[in-house]
This record gives sequence, structure tokens and C-alpha cells, in this order.
Amino acid sequence: MPELKIKNRIIGPRHPCYVIAEMSSNHAGSFKKALAIVRAAKESGADAIKLQTYTPDTITIDCDNKYFRLDHPLWNGKTLYQLYKEAQTPWKWHKLLKKEADKIGIHFFSTPFDNSAVDFLERLAVPAYKIASFELVDDLLLKKIAQTRRPVIMSTGMASLEEIRHAVGVLKRNGTKQLALLRCLSSYPAAPQEMNLTIIKDLRDRFNVVTGLSDHTTDNVTAVAAVALGASIIEKHFKLSDDGTSHDSAFSLSPSQFSSLVRDIRTVESALGKIKYGPASSEKNSLKFRRSIFVVKYIKKGQVFSRDNLRVIRPEHGLDARSYKNVIGKRASCSLRRGTPLLKGNVVS
Repeated sequence: MPELKIKNRIIGPRHPCYVIAEMSSNHAGSFKKALAIVRAAKESGADAIKLQTYTPDTITIDCDNKYFRLDHPLWNGKTLYQLYKEAQTPWKWHKLLKKEADKIGIHFFSTPFDNSAVDFLERLAVPAYKIASFELVDDLLLKKIAQTRRPVIMSTGMASLEEIRHAVGVLKRNGTKQLALLRCLSSYPAAPQEMNLTIIKDLRDRFNVVTGLSDHTTDNVTAVAAVALGASIIEKHFKLSDDGTSHDSAFSLSPSQFSSLVRDIRTVESALGKIKYGPASSEKNSLKFRRSIFVVKYIKKGQVFSRDNLRVIRPEHGLDARSYKNVIGKRASCSLRRGTPLLKGNVVS
């Protein structure tokens, strides 16, 4: 089974699901809020807090023509440059946020959007990199990230199978040894009926990598279902409870919602268990209510057992129900009252 390791945490099919809280723009320009998000993510059960490392100038250009203007319901009328200028996480915050994350024991890493962001994050010694769906087609960025030789988690939203295969090849040829691929629907918010979660297992089978889900739906159902289908990583956008002002708040989880997600994931993992047939410990008391062979009419010694005087009913205590056809036609070794479980010694052999 494929695995990858981030710091001291092994991630893969035989291990607990790795849950990432994506801060994105939910800090709404406030360092105090960003710091609170890091702490709240830890308290909510996240394994990692993830940022996005870019400036408006490293991700796009300041241009107001039709190619750069947005028509999305959440950001209608803005240019890309305006959106990213408002949504960016200042680079000067990163070191302080990482220091807090290290202090409280939550993994801290980021999504770089250009080579300068990779160089910056390398100086911070982040333990892993995330590649966004939109950057999957940027070979130069993929090569730069791969050359760090750190674990890579890559979202695959919008990508064709051939595009994914190409990106995986670029990463592996340039140094990536530990890779995870996330099923992702790059729409905001995402529609559950378009998620096609069965792709998670297909990605794992095709590429022999750890797989998971980057989820932009507005509830927890899709993410929990993904874990049941074998997702080893879940990523969800995370906001503070009072956050209704950021560009991502509409498809982000509050701390209480995120806590519920983590609890549900752990419940699903526990329920999946392992392949083990036979009664569970909690079922052992129920065995006595299984069906068995009982005398339902008074039977004299020597009388023939028939379907009229023997039945397979609850509870247990009598001969196994599967012995019924072998007993019919044989004779009683002693008299038997109604309601008596039929035992092996009651049957003349």
C-alpha cells in the first residue's frame, strides 16, 4: 500500500485519515484572526493548517480587460488582481504563524504559486507542499517543487487523466518520492452530485499513490463518504465562527462544523475496521436468541419427530437449525415436553 510521511505522521490506507484545514483568505486581512484560525484548527482536530503563498503580482497581472474580470457569483465584478490582492496572506505572517503551529503541535505548510514562493517556503523549512488544481499544468512550478524532495499533495480538479499522468511524471522525474493525489471539484461551492468520489480509488490504483479529497462542498457528507471509499487525506476550508466577510467563507467550515467532520471521520474509520468474520464481542450475548430446534408438542419416548412436533424457532439452546432435516423421521430417546430444546441425546441414532 502507498504511504507518505509528513514530519512524524505516516499517511496512507492503513493509517488514520490526515485532515487539513485550509485557511485561504479566511483571515480577512487580520493577522490576529489568522493566528486564531491556527489555534482553532488545532482545537478542532485538524492534523495540519495550510496557507496559500502568493502575491497578486506573482499569480497574475494588474489588468482590467475581459480576460481578467470575474463573473463568479462570489466575486463578480472584480479582476483577478483585485481578488488576489484582497485574499493574499502576507508573507511576513508565515514565519509567525508557523512558529505558533509548531508550538501547539499542528503541521504547517502551504501552496506556493510561483518559484519565489517555493524559495521562501524552503527558508521556513515547511514539511510538505500542496499543489493547487489550477497549477497542475505548470511544469516549471512542478519541477521547482519536486526538486525540494519534500512530500507533495496535489489536487486534480479539472484535470484530464492525461494531464494528471503528465504532472505526476514531471514530479517523479524531478525528485518527488512521496506523492498524494486529491480528487477535487474546482467550483466554489462544489456540487456533491459532480464529485465522482470513485475516482479516489481509481487514482490510487492507477498511480500507486496516497489519495484523498480536497472538498469545496458546504457540508461534511461528501468528505465522510470519501473516507469510507478509502480517502487517506481530507482537506476543507476553515474559518472562525464569526467569519462571514472573507472571499472563501461561503464554502468554509466553522470550528464546530470542522470538529464534527473530524469526529465523523474517526467514527467511519472505526466502523470500517478490518476483515474479521464471526460474532463481535458485543454480539456474543445475542447468540442465545438465534434459532434452534424446539419441541412444540408433547413427544412420547419412541415417537417419531415430525414437522408437527418440532420447529426451528428462537431462542438458541437446542440443536443447530441446520440439523432440522436430519432429525425429522427419527425417534425420541425419551419423553419431551413442549418448550424443551431438542438436544443430541434426545435423538435415537
